[in-house]
Amino acid sequence: MGRTPPGETREKVFAFVRDRLLAGEPPSVREVQEAFGFRAVQTARQHLERLVVEGRLVADRHKARGYRLFSPARGPRTVFVPVLGHVPAGSLDEAIEDPDGYLSVDAKGMAANDLFSLRVRGESMTGVGILPNDFVIVRRQPTASNGDIVVALVENDATVKTFWAHGRRVELRPANSAFVPIELDIDVVVILGKVIEVRRNLL
Repeated sequence: MGRTPPGETREKVFAFVRDRLLAGEPPSVREVQEAFGFRAVQTARQHLERLVVEGRLVADRHKARGYRLFSPARGPRTVFVPVLGHVPAGSLDEAIEDPDGYLSVDAKGMAANDLFSLRVRGESMTGVGILPNDFVIVRRQPTASNGDIVVALVENDATVKTFWAHGRRVELRPANSAFVPIELDIDVVVILGKVIEVRRNLL
């Protein structure tokens, strides 16, 4: 039996990467190597780079899972943002390194590393249209302005609330009358980022 032509293998590599990207699970180069049984990781990289040259993939050189589909409508501004189900105290970076999946987001000029996504738990923000199991897209930043909807660490867990500061006190306001505001000293509030978009699965 003869060897599979390189072009045919490359089509299979593209189909594999495309399906993973559309499922929100961008593969690493090593995962491509393992999926096709290539003896060297460099072989997988060569196929991926050829797909970049052909204009079928776009590569972010600063990310381990940096290959994505090229779309003329969106172009290379589309990035994959890690989805976090839970953010324990003080370890946002660790949580981002082990995400629950990825969402495709128009970065609007922001770097991919500036963004993360969080699956919403609870009903405290239903008044502003943020429902349980929605995804919030968050821009990482350590500060906020009054009225911003933020992700903040409170009692070792991440919460989505509206930020208001009064002198040395911070009030994290819910958007549901069944919940009470959280009031804390400004020094103990850790702002993880500002919510810039809400996503909802309708199925």
